Amino acid sequence: QALEALGGETWFKLGDGDLAVHVERTRRLARGESLSAITADLTRRLGIRVRILPMSDDRVRTRLDTDEGLLDFQDYFVRRQCRPAVRGIMFSGAETARPQRELMAALADPDLRAVIICPSNPLISIEPILAVPAVRAALRDCAAPVVAVSPIIGGRVVKGPTAKMLGELGVEVSAASVARRYVDLLDVYVVEPEDAADVERLGLDRAVHTARTIMSSLADRADLAQVVLDVADRLSTGCPNR
Repeated sequence: QALEALGGETWFKLGDGDLAVHVERTRRLARGESLSAITADLTRRLGIRVRILPMSDDRVRTRLDTDEGLLDFQDYFVRRQCRPAVRGIMFSGAETARPQRELMAALADPDLRAVIICPSNPLISIEPILAVPAVRAALRDCAAPVVAVSPIIGGRVVKGPTAKMLGELGVEVSAASVARRYVDLLDVYVVEPEDAADVERLGLDRAVHTARTIMSSLADRADLAQVVLDVADRLSTGCPNR
C-alpha cells in the first residue's frame, strides 16, 4: 500500500516478507556478494534448517517468446497471469553459466542417497536448472539414483500453467511427455497408476513405479516422500546404466 501511494508498481503483489527478501537480495547482489552466500545467510536468519543451493551464481534469466512479444518470466507469470500464448522458452545465460561448486560436489558425493526431481512445472521450474550444461551432465553421471515424480496425472495438472504451456508449445500434456524430457537422467519415474501403461509403452528403459502422487495434505506429502526414498534406496546398491 505504501509503495502504491508513492506511485510505484505493485503488480507483483508481494507481502512484506517476500518484498524484504527481494530488496535485500538485490542490494547484496549489487554489492558483489554471490547468490550462494546471500541464500545461505537468509536461510540461517529465517530459521530454515535445510541447505539451499542455487544451480549457479551466474545470472540466468527465463524469458518467454509469446504472442505479446518477449516477456521476462515474472512479467508473464505474475503481471500477465500466464495469459499470453507461449511460442518458446529461453534461459538467457544458461549455456555459459558456471555450476555452483557445492552443488557439483554434492552430486559427486559417493554417499549421496538420491536425487529427487519434484513434480514441478518441467518448463519453468526444472528445465532452467537442467539448462546449465554442467549441471545436466552431473545429474546424468551421478552415482546416486535419480527419481522423478510426474507433475501430470491422467492428462491433467493439479495447479499452475503447465498444461497450457505444454499445449501451446505443441507438446502432449501427459506423464509420458514429461518422461521424455528427463529420459537421459532418470533411473525411476513415479506416476499415478492410470499413467503407468502410457509411460511403459515409450520403451524408455527406465523403471516406472506407481504411487499416489496427489498431495492434498501434509500426510500425503510425507507419504509420497517416503515412497520416493524407498524406491531410491532399493536402487542404491547399483543403479542401472543410463
